Amino acid sequence: MAVRPPRPHRFDAYIAGGGLLGGLLLVLFGLSTRPSSDPITLFDGPWPVLVPLTVLAGCELLRRAAPRVALLTGTVAICADVVTQGSLASVLMFTDLVYAAVLYGPLASARRIQWITGLLTVVATLVPFAVWRVPEALLIGVVVGVVAYGPAATGWIVRNHRDAAEAARLRAEQTALLAEMDRTQAVTAERARMARELHDMVANHLSAIAIHSTAALSLDDPKTSAEALGVIRENSVKGLAEMRRLIGILRDGDEEPTAVPTLDGLAALVEAARTNGLDVTLETEQATTVPAPVELAAYRIVQESLTNALKHACPGRVTVTLARRDGSLDVRVTSPYGHRDGPRAPGSGAGLVGMRERVALLGGAFAAGPEGTLWAVRATLPLTDGDPA
Repeated sequence: MAVRPPRPHRFDAYIAGGGLLGGLLLVLFGLSTRPSSDPITLFDGPWPVLVPLTVLAGCELLRRAAPRVALLTGTVAICADVVTQGSLASVLMFTDLVYAAVLYGPLASARRIQWITGLLTVVATLVPFAVWRVPEALLIGVVVGVVAYGPAATGWIVRNHRDAAEAARLRAEQTALLAEMDRTQAVTAERARMARELHDMVANHLSAIAIHSTAALSLDDPKTSAEALGVIRENSVKGLAEMRRLIGILRDGDEEPTAVPTLDGLAALVEAARTNGLDVTLETEQATTVPAPVELAAYRIVQESLTNALKHACPGRVTVTLARRDGSLDVRVTSPYGHRDGPRAPGSGAGLVGMRERVALLGGAFAAGPEGTLWAVRATLPLTDGDPA
């Protein structure tokens, strides 16, 4: 497969055309850098100047696409220009080739070009002065420095500024990307938190409503229906209150609900579960105050476990146990486990996920599953180091 030559940059084509046109004008007006009587002029007359001039103009087309090839070819051409009467346009185009080779070429080549041009400048300064012993010989080194080392140093400075600007741009893009990732993660975490709060606060009441409404519809007993409707109304009022509080949190932008549930509210929670038809017992150890995040997580785990027991458990005793030991709070909820035709109320399946997420956020351990004839929910919530023992 044939390899296409690199296409010249439009700006490089302008430089090549301008250099060639300027050199032609200098030839037409008879302007050159050396007289025909100069000893190093081997090709007399203005027209031999056109050969290196044309080669250098062609090299300018490759100054960006192939800078090393352009510089090597241009060096041969400028050496050929030395044995003619010379053209200022050729010298200017060669300095641009040196500059472009340092700016656009590989980093290793750019360093080598600086060293080589600097060494040539020193040699061109010291050797002629040592041979001729006249101050005018120092001008040769000045000319070499202006033509070779000056463009190389300028290209190196511009290259460093360009690389620094590119590095700053990449850092800015990386910072913006990280900020966007942090924002996305924060939004996801907040949505997950609000989903857990909504599920834990409302699911218990809605499950009780669904179960008791089914009982009221299926039993032809006015007294039982009236009791079921009373429970339905009570849970509806509590559910609406929880929803209003959650909506207020979303509107006001508070980090936490204004009244965060604590372990002191477990007795009321268990009593409400008894009202909904569960046979529940609460076993707790009186302990010193635990951190608020642990209290909230323990309360929500018990609340969701009772909701699941109300929907899925077989008839029998449900036991809630809280104990503090070894720097952690252990929560355990057990309920009768066995074959049922189906849940007494529909569920989303997000309860266990929400409990697991709450425990994971605190760095604890969570497990849920059958233990013989019981279904057990177990959570170990670590306490902070600063919490009093």
